[in-house]
Amino acid sequence: MTMLIVGLSHRTAPVALLERVTVSGDALLKLLHDVRQDAHVSEAMVVSTCNRVELYADVDKFHGGVTALTDLLATHSGVPQEQLTRHLYVHYEERAVHHLFSVACGLDSMVVGEGQILGQIRTALRTAQHEGSVGPNLNELVQHALRAGKRAHSETGIDRAGASLVGVGLDLAGRVLGPIAGRRALVVGAGSMSALSAATLVRAGVTDIVIANRTYERAVRLAETVGGRAVELAGLPAELAGADLVISCIGAGNRAITTDLVRAAMDGRAEPLFLLDLALPHDVDPGVRTFPGVTLVDLDSMQQAGIGVADGGRGAEIDAVRAIVAEEVSAYLDAVRAARVTPTVIALRTRAASVVEAELGRLAARVPELDGKLKDEVAHMVRRVVDKLLHEPTVRVKQLAASPAGDHYAEALRELFNLDPKAPGAVSRMEIEQ
Repeated sequence: MTMLIVGLSHRTAPVALLERVTVSGDALLKLLHDVRQDAHVSEAMVVSTCNRVELYADVDKFHGGVTALTDLLATHSGVPQEQLTRHLYVHYEERAVHHLFSVACGLDSMVVGEGQILGQIRTALRTAQHEGSVGPNLNELVQHALRAGKRAHSETGIDRAGASLVGVGLDLAGRVLGPIAGRRALVVGAGSMSALSAATLVRAGVTDIVIANRTYERAVRLAETVGGRAVELAGLPAELAGADLVISCIGAGNRAITTDLVRAAMDGRAEPLFLLDLALPHDVDPGVRTFPGVTLVDLDSMQQAGIGVADGGRGAEIDAVRAIVAEEVSAYLDAVRAARVTPTVIALRTRAASVVEAELGRLAARVPELDGKLKDEVAHMVRRVVDKLLHEPTVRVKQLAASPAGDHYAEALRELFNLDPKAPGAVSRMEIEQ
């Protein structure tokens, strides 16, 4: 496996650029398909969230893969390559593995420790599986990263190292509105981020929650889970006028909350209105900031305020997660290196077995009168001798294969015994053992 990651995130790019590059729905599927169809790529996955857009690919060549993925990202986003490139990061092989594990454990999030990224990675993998763009290499890598993420959240206090973006947004809302409990809240959208927002509102003591969504049935389902009320998106103007706090999470590319809507909502109103825009592309027109009594917090303002950069005094938990990442990355890489030598070991045992069978055949031809029971005993003895002779070197070569230069030991074994690990017999046995 030669894993390559090309991407950009809140750490390397302004939110305005991320907004142009992010993909979802059919656009994401088209990008995924085009990445997989590239001649340098054998497996592919796309992770696209409000904080990052990353292309994962199993490639045959580093430079060819980087060029292809960069070109595709520029083409699909419409951002000129010279403008895009200076914000991109590239991770290859071991660095790519470490990056993915760090992302899955919440160490690379805007708010350190948030757990939503695990679900986003899982969704990206399922999408790639459904589209047939992921194979055994990428699937095993991502599954291992997800397990590392679960360990990070179950074995450490990383969840407390930083709240989710919703929690941070509600903290900011509290500074403007005062106590959140008892306020009237409007959630725009009914996706995973909206569900997280609604659940966080409930935990904060908000009991008057309205869910507005283009698909009314989805709004109803989400509203039922939080004891709220559902409305169609057409009812947004009236609900906006009655809300204290609005969280918008659609990200469809059209401004769901325009300046006209907010102006109408604030007409004759004395109470402040707090808008939390967690969508990318943005749902709320930034022009609403000019209206008296209106506060808009979006990903841009969070980024500019440095939210998520500090560890919130939870350095010990973050260090513990980093230790888990290092441990899991090492275990994964050791397993990958050991797996690489498996075809060579199988080829060696296949060669030995063929030699044994050939010699037993010659013995039977030269001594046809050999008693059947004695013949079986000789055959058993010869096979046992060969197995014992091969046991130590095959165990050692698997152990040595886990070291950084482990490939050299397998290569030496192939040279010494003139082995072909791609021979049909070796391949078929390898598939059986897996």
